[in-house]
Amino acid sequence: MALEDAKGQVDLAFTRTNRKGLAYENAFGGAVSFLRRNYTKDLDGVDLVVTGIPFDQAVTHRPGARFGPRAIREASCLQPYDPPYGWGGFDPLSEFEIIDYGDMPFDYANVADVPALIEAHFKHILHAGPGTVALGGDHFMTLSILRAYAAKYGPMSVIQFDAHSDLWADDDMNRIDHGTFMYKAVKLGLIDVERSVQIGIRTECDDYHGIQYIDARTCHEVGASNVAKRVKDIVGGHPAYVTFDIDALDPAFAPGTGTPVWGGLASWQAAAILRDLAGINMVGGDVVEVSPPYDTTGATAIAGAHVAMELCCLALCNKRELPIA
Repeated sequence: MALEDAKGQVDLAFTRTNRKGLAYENAFGGAVSFLRRNYTKDLDGVDLVVTGIPFDQAVTHRPGARFGPRAIREASCLQPYDPPYGWGGFDPLSEFEIIDYGDMPFDYANVADVPALIEAHFKHILHAGPGTVALGGDHFMTLSILRAYAAKYGPMSVIQFDAHSDLWADDDMNRIDHGTFMYKAVKLGLIDVERSVQIGIRTECDDYHGIQYIDARTCHEVGASNVAKRVKDIVGGHPAYVTFDIDALDPAFAPGTGTPVWGGLASWQAAAILRDLAGINMVGGDVVEVSPPYDTTGATAIAGAHVAMELCCLALCNKRELPIA
């Protein structure tokens, strides 16, 4: 949407008539949607769906990630004025139809029903064709999302940015715990462990169940480009799901999260790794664990919004006609 076409328009989340294009509405005004995309349930012709899962009842420590989708959307309003930096002019907002599907509804008092609701929510979207970028919410939600993706693609390659492996042993599949979702995903056969990798780990794990990992210190020592190359070598062309726990970042860059751990990635490192993953066969992803009550400056939500934009780029760059520079 050109600047001259935007004059006099407000609340582009509702009034935008073309799903493609940048946005020039005041960042501080108007209805808040992710990157000022259309709020709609119409999946016809859509390339990518952004949807929120405001659920945080699986956390082991500080809650608040239920407010994450709203905060990420608000922070994202700073971004849709220009193509994303570092992508060689690639502008997914102008080249593809991206929509904001809104948040998944659920009854907060019926927690046991939530996993099946999340799975059904994503199966409905995937059946219509587009991929998804989900805004969390705590990390438990990724287990149900992986169920939906594995039903379509088979066992997934998972690229997980995280301070924690989330591989704590837990064979009670009815327990709802964000610290065990990867363990259960492995046991349920949702993950191709030989083609999966965890990045930024800096807490102890007794058994990685065949998943390769690049801990935070290694990331610091070998550099972002080498990390990305190793990840691409592991994943290959297999359908990949990228899940980014915001606590992969050091608390200096993302204090607003439930279980912060020092020694993590800097924002620039995460940005460089994500950018250098261009070309992977990413079919879906999420950013989770943004907890606004502990995010006094908004820095964590800003980081989450940038991660979500990078995930949009990764999901769509392979579909464009011209290669990424």
